[in-house]
Amino acid sequence: MNDYISVRVDATPCSEDITDLAAAFLADAGFESFEPDAEGLTAYIRATNDDACGIAREALEDFPIPADFKITSEFIKGEDWNAEWEKNYFKPIVIGDKVAVHSTFHTDVPQAEYDIVIDPKMAFGTGHHDTTSQMMRLILELPLEGKDVIDMGTGTGILAILAKKRGANSVTGIEIDEPAYLNAVEHAALNGVSLNLVHGDASALETLEPADFLFANINRNIILADIDRYSQALKSAAEVLLSGFYEQDVEMIEAECQKYGLKEAERLVSDSGWTALRLTK
Repeated sequence: MNDYISVRVDATPCSEDITDLAAAFLADAGFESFEPDAEGLTAYIRATNDDACGIAREALEDFPIPADFKITSEFIKGEDWNAEWEKNYFKPIVIGDKVAVHSTFHTDVPQAEYDIVIDPKMAFGTGHHDTTSQMMRLILELPLEGKDVIDMGTGTGILAILAKKRGANSVTGIEIDEPAYLNAVEHAALNGVSLNLVHGDASALETLEPADFLFANINRNIILADIDRYSQALKSAAEVLLSGFYEQDVEMIEAECQKYGLKEAERLVSDSGWTALRLTK
C-alpha cells in the first residue's frame, strides 16, 4: 500500500469557492484527494514527492482569488488511510433520493433504490464532491437499459457501478492511476457487478467498440485535450457527460466539443460553481 503526504492548506480568508478552486489547482499539480473544511483543506499526494509543500505553494502561486495560504505537511503510512477516512471524512450519503453511497465500515446505512459500497483509499469519487454527485444525478436520468457505457478516469468506479446497476449492458472504466484502477476492481467485486476495467489513458478508447454514453469527470485540461478521442469512441447517436470544471470554463469546453458535433443538452451548476454538462451527438 502506498505512503502519502498530507498537506494542510489554511486559507485566509476562507470560503467554499476558495477551497474548491484550491483543490482544482492542487489536482492539476498531482494531488489525489482532498478534505475541505471551514479553515481550508487537506490535500494528499504520494510520498514519492520530496517537497510536497513546495509543490502546493507553486500550484497556488497565481491563485485568482485574493487569499493567504499557510502550508504544512505530515507523512501518512499507507495502512493508516482507511482509518483516516473513517474517522475524519467519508460519511454515508444519499444522492438524488435514489443512491446510497457508503463504506463497509459504516453501520448506519441509508436505504435507497441503488446501494453502492466503496472503500475509497486514495481514489477520487465518493459522491461527496459536487462533481461526482452532479454526474450521478445526470446518470439517474439516462435511459441506460441495455446500453454500452465508457467511464473515463473512473477513480473509485462509482459512476461505472451506478451505470451497471441501472441496467447498462457493458460498462468500461478507464483509469490511468494504478492504485485507483485496483480500487475500482475491488469496488466492482464489492458491489457484485461486472465491469470492464482498463488501466490506461484515452488511447485505450481505440481498442473499444463505440459506446452509447461516455462519462468524464476529470478536469478541464484533460477534457480539452481528449474530447476528440471521446467523440470517436461514440455511436452515431450518443451522449456525453462531462464534469470536473467551473461554469466559467463551459464556453471554452463547449467550443471544443462543437468541433466534434457535441452540443449541450443539460447543465448542472453547484452553489460553488462546479459544473456538469450533458451533451448530445
